[in-house]
Amino acid sequence: MPAKLVIPSPFVAPPAQPRPVVVWVLARPGDAGLHVLNPPPEGVRFVVGSEPEAFDDAPPPDAVLDCWSGRRRIAGVLERAPELPWFHSRSAGLDTVLVPELVASSAILTNGRGAFSSSLAEFVVASLLYFVKDLRRLVKSQEAGTWDPFDMEMLYGRTLGIVGYGDIGRAAAERVRPLGMKVLALRRRTERSVGDPLVDEALPPERLNELMARADDVLVALPLTKDTRGLVDEAALGTMKPGGVLVNVGRGAVVDEAALLEALREGRIRGAALDVFETEPLPADHPLWSLPNVLLAPHCADNVPGWVEDSMHVFLKNLDLFRRGETLLNVADKSRGY
Repeated sequence: MPAKLVIPSPFVAPPAQPRPVVVWVLARPGDAGLHVLNPPPEGVRFVVGSEPEAFDDAPPPDAVLDCWSGRRRIAGVLERAPELPWFHSRSAGLDTVLVPELVASSAILTNGRGAFSSSLAEFVVASLLYFVKDLRRLVKSQEAGTWDPFDMEMLYGRTLGIVGYGDIGRAAAERVRPLGMKVLALRRRTERSVGDPLVDEALPPERLNELMARADDVLVALPLTKDTRGLVDEAALGTMKPGGVLVNVGRGAVVDEAALLEALREGRIRGAALDVFETEPLPADHPLWSLPNVLLAPHCADNVPGWVEDSMHVFLKNLDLFRRGETLLNVADKSRGY
């Protein structure tokens, strides 16, 4: 009887075993996200401190987790870890994280991008509806006991121009498209939007004024970098339609606040919904507080149940990849600032 032919199966390498690591965690005492790190994964040692001096006697770190941004503290930590391989920022914005010491280092930088997109996108929708339905007028009439019918508008058929089509911008597009809005997207690499069913047209940064002129409403969702500071300036704001609303959930300094204030005071645009400002907290005497065509949120549009835990889980996912020697998620370009 002939011998049975055995065909060997393709070789499959066993999964890499996570290596032991030491992680320095820069966090305020009692930070709401620290409980996610307890108990630590097997082979991981977390050293938590609120000041650089807390790490003086700690073993050299394989990674640093920054739970809240403080430029002096970050610089102090990096001085104590000159050979650091990886630095993770729990926040998505990196403008307060990118100290010169980090930019010059060889450390890979990752961030919490994606953990905040859904909540910010919902705030965008709420803001747009606030203005087209004139919710301020409804509330004032209700408080006054006044029967005051008026014609409302719809988001259906309007065009949203998204300045900064990243994770937040795309999450906003996912939510406004079912409401019948069209989407114009401003992004550095327009080819990435080819075939994107959420985008009617993608425009490069040099066509910002065109996008703002064509859009009915504008969402600013850009990080703050040397290239984006003051990008939405007086000229750009001057191209907006009189019935347009500007929503900013990126960084306050991306928009020329003085120019926006004048446009709002003079009624050249319908209004603005702002979650971020050039100075935070917004000073008590700032004129934005008293404008009837402004909706203000104290930089809390993404403070929803579980947001801190979600941002910590982004780090833990990356920590597992790092320990296995695999490619990290959310790697930032330190030279570009995002």
